[in-house]
Amino acid sequence: MEIRPGIALANLSDVGLVRENNEDYFCYAEPESEEEFAKRGRLAIIADGMGGYEGGQIASHIAVETVRETYLKNIDDSDPVDALLEGFRLAHQRIIAAARESEGLEGMGTTCTAAAILGKNLVYAHVGDSRLYLLRGPDIFQITHDHSYVNKMVEAGMLTPEEAEHHPQKNVLMMALGASKEIRADCPAEPLPLEPGDTLLMCTDGLSGLVSNEEFQAAANGNSLEQACRDLIELAKSRGGHDNITVQLLRVASDGMRKTVVPDDGPAAVKAEPAKPDAAQPEPPKAEPDTLAAEEPPAAKSTE
Repeated sequence: MEIRPGIALANLSDVGLVRENNEDYFCYAEPESEEEFAKRGRLAIIADGMGGYEGGQIASHIAVETVRETYLKNIDDSDPVDALLEGFRLAHQRIIAAARESEGLEGMGTTCTAAAILGKNLVYAHVGDSRLYLLRGPDIFQITHDHSYVNKMVEAGMLTPEEAEHHPQKNVLMMALGASKEIRADCPAEPLPLEPGDTLLMCTDGLSGLVSNEEFQAAANGNSLEQACRDLIELAKSRGGHDNITVQLLRVASDGMRKTVVPDDGPAAVKAEPAKPDAAQPEPPKAEPDTLAAEEPPAAKSTE
């Protein structure tokens, strides 16, 4: 797959040191024609599955492929954000349907974070606790909002961020595709303007749970993006690597950047808090958090 000039891209996924299967899944995609590219831009997705020996792999695969397929079709008929949200809705339905067809897949679900770069703007949709960060100069912003039980307690003032890092229920999700009665994906009220040199970092919690914002910055700013991916995964593994680890890095470059080619068999899809903003720069817009109905039970990630 040829990547059009304008960004640098690197991505990597690792099973970690504890699990036998890689339940993470990711992709990067661009439309084929220039006309479609002008309307849809670049799409990057990550997902972190859960639910038994095979369920997590299946759920994350369904989510990523459904969102990609939905976003890249009917390009003339829908707004990019609406297309992302429709992809999430269909993915949720397909995961539930697949679980009903097989007793062994009951309860499977997945996080999903999808980011689309359209010209000089970013839009996204998000469910779960995989994350999207923006690195700009010395600053790092967590763009997405974790749909987790512990993060809800932090927002309510019941826990400090430091206490949340070591809370025994930090992996309990309040919302996940396929594992909740209903989902309401977060998305920005307005596109987020990007600047040359901005880096988007997408990762599953196998990385964000073990690596700090400062370490994200040091890795991404001091190396090539490929080396940054390797360094971040090795850092997480050095601290236990108790979960699958996936990271995608996309850096905004000039239009004169040379084209690069990604082999068709990868890494297009592989199984496998914020610092204070600079006074001269506006804080990136944040999506309003969504919550489930009170009777909806939280979804716990499998640790087996």
